[in-house]
Amino acid sequence: MYILPVAAQNQLPRVETMPRTAEEKRAARQNLVVKEMNTDAKGKRAWMDHLTVWDENGFKIEEIEYAIYGQKERVTYEYDSTGKCIRENIYNDRNKLYRIRKYEYHPNGRKKIQYNYNPDGKLYSVKRFEYSFSQ
Repeated sequence: MYILPVAAQNQLPRVETMPRTAEEKRAARQNLVVKEMNTDAKGKRAWMDHLTVWDENGFKIEEIEYAIYGQKERVTYEYDSTGKCIRENIYNDRNKLYRIRKYEYHPNGRKKIQYNYNPDGKLYSVKRFEYSFSQ
């Protein structure tokens, strides 16, 4: 392990340790599109692995995962007036809707319940979120 001399340590840029607010994070993502690219070991073949799109308000509205052959899964997001994600639409590799997730939240903003529906609207399963802090 190599440790920088104190003089060099003082010249390093300071890392912000305070978390940014949700509003600041959203502002930084307004109209952002992120493409994640993969390349084979020889660098001869490249393909997009992941695409994420945020809207003008900084909310994630679409996420697509790709494989070499094309789209593996696509998810679109819907939000309520307070900015909480209330619905996710999940599409398969043929861009056909195969699952719908709807969410309920605790008053503190944490997820409370996730309802999983089939495309026909029939409830498939329910996930409940429990939170605890270890000492």
